[in-house]
Amino acid sequence: MIQSHVLHADPQAGIRVGLKDLIALRGQAVRLDLAPRGRVLATRTGGHLSHFRGRGMEFDESRVYQPGDDPRNMDWRVTARTGTPHVKLFREERERPVWLLVDQGMSMRFGTRVAYKSVIAARAAALLGWAAVDRADRVGGLVFDEARHLERRPAARAAGLLALLERLSEPVGVGRRGHASVGEAAAHLVRLVRPGSLVAVISDFAGVRPDAGRWLAELAAGAELLLIMVHDPLEAAAPPPGRYPVTDGVRRAVLDLTGARSRDDYQQHFAVRAQTLELLARRHRAHLLHLATDAPVGPALARGLRARLGPGGRLAQR
Repeated sequence: MIQSHVLHADPQAGIRVGLKDLIALRGQAVRLDLAPRGRVLATRTGGHLSHFRGRGMEFDESRVYQPGDDPRNMDWRVTARTGTPHVKLFREERERPVWLLVDQGMSMRFGTRVAYKSVIAARAAALLGWAAVDRADRVGGLVFDEARHLERRPAARAAGLLALLERLSEPVGVGRRGHASVGEAAAHLVRLVRPGSLVAVISDFAGVRPDAGRWLAELAAGAELLLIMVHDPLEAAAPPPGRYPVTDGVRRAVLDLTGARSRDDYQQHFAVRAQTLELLARRHRAHLLHLATDAPVGPALARGLRARLGPGGRLAQR
């Protein structure tokens, strides 16, 4: 299938998103729940509960003493009452590093409805980033296309996020320091992510293969992993039979979908990609979300993140 742009009546509609628009999305981010699913391993003060001890500790519960427990944490009152040694468990509010890996490559610069996939990805990154900032998390990430990439380590108080949003609002540039695929970019990110992080990978995952899961395994080993697949409705379901002009901004061609075989092949291409990503997400215990270019990003993200919750609204454990 040709990865290209379907021509719009307004060539500029939905192609780019402005920095002011991305900053303005902060008001919608309050609907997103980024509370961690599992134990937080970060070591700074912030908005999540950690089992590490330090300043600002709060008693959580007692449990039966196990070999290796610190005797200084003995709960003598419960021990006396039950006759069995118990220790106190403490909790402390701590921040969490949040990494946003945002694909702005050629296959993302495609759209037939409201916006290009690259614009939807930028909006999703902004919403996730602002939700993390509002929880006092540190936000950083990697924005890439085929020509260049911008990398920022997680920083507090929106410092890291604003640099990423500025990059997302810029047009595609010229360079030789980009990444050819989300897998290549993720392999670079693996070397930077520390245990206890949240990593959100926002892409159409073009070309993803069942045997290309090494970077997924390495990221998921110590971090909570969100896979956010962005797609255009025209990718999932072929349009009516016909011949359609397409362009990548430089070249022009015709997509011939007049025959039944070509239409079946067209739809199978997307179905295989979606099934492969679902398989990889289950294998590596990642949470998979879907965003379509013709649906509001905020509500779709909120619904997808709520699916991380278990029965009764409690966070599902990994």
